Parts: sequence; structure tokens; C-alpha cells
Amino acid sequence: MKVIIIKYNAGNVQSVMYALERIGVAYELSDDADTIRSAERIIFPGVGEASTAMKSLRESGLDKLIPTLTQPFLGTCVGMQLLCKSSEENNTDCLGVFDIPILKFPQIKGFKVPQTGWNDIYGYASELTNDLAEHSYVYYNHGYYAPLSDYTVAKTTYMLEYSAMLQKDNFFAAQFHSEISGDVGQKIFENFLKL
Repeated sequence: MKVIIIKYNAGNVQSVMYALERIGVAYELSDDADTIRSAERIIFPGVGEASTAMKSLRESGLDKLIPTLTQPFLGTCVGMQLLCKSSEENNTDCLGVFDIPILKFPQIKGFKVPQTGWNDIYGYASELTNDLAEHSYVYYNHGYYAPLSDYTVAKTTYMLEYSAMLQKDNFFAAQFHSEISGDVGQKIFENFLKL
């Protein structure tokens, strides 16, 4: 199976590579359009800030390519947020695969922003969560979130209830860092590769 990790300046690439190596999956890191189009599975990781990441995608032309892809595609953390319509982080126009905005967490006494650490996910409605116990724990580090929508296939609560995972056609996305979420994250990668 040809697995491609998309290369751009906001990718949390090393952790994703380690996660795939742990489950014995070969991969290639690439920003080449033809190579990405020929992949059987695509992983779109992300850390950092939305507008800088989108600038990198526009400079390489990946902003035009990504929404046209038809193979199973998994975005994580900032990778998930970039797949949405827009982000309140520096008022950024994003890729628009999911027609929803990414919103900034409100300031509420007793809650720290960004949300950093382990939290549970629940309300599963995706093949990626097959064989996961309800309320499994995953690792988060983010100050912006995707509201609940028709695309929501798993939820989390921190200050408010929001989308832990999104799905539309061949596009799957997780707000948490699957690649550093232990056995739960590994199971999600395994389920993705089996699609």
C-alpha cells in the first residue's frame, strides 16, 4: 500500500512517521502533486498556526490539489482545522472540504487555553473508531475547535462540546494528535489503513 504523508511547513511529521513505523507501515513524505495523487492513503498532519500553514499550501499549490483528492485522506490537529472553511486564527481562509468555521475557545474561568493533555472522545459514527471503547482517551493541544455539525463523527467536551472527529466522503479528520495518543491513536491509524 502506498501511504503518503503530505509535506508542508506545519506538518508534525516525525511523530506520524514513528506511529506508522510502530505498526509496520511503509510511507513516503512528499509535496509532489503526482506522487500524492497516486497514493492509496494520505495523511495530513499539522501543528502550529493556520495562516502560516495555509500560506505554505498556497505556495506549493497543495491548496488546490487537496480538495480534489478521492482516496482515503486523514487530517490531524491543524491538518483537520485546515480542511474546514475558515479559521478565526488570524481570520484565515482554509481548504473548505468541511463547510464549517474553526472557532477560538472562549475565555472561561478555570479553563486553560490551549487545551493541552488527555481527554475522552465519545459518540462514535465512523469506521475509524471501530473496536474503540466509548470514552477512550486521546491527546490534545489546541486553542481553536470545530463546532458540532453534520460532519461530526466523534465528540469531546472541554468548556463546551465540540467535534473531536469529522468525516465527509473520503475525508476523515481528528482534532487530537492520533500519532501520540498511544494505543487508541494506533487503532485509529490501523482502521484508516484498512478502509
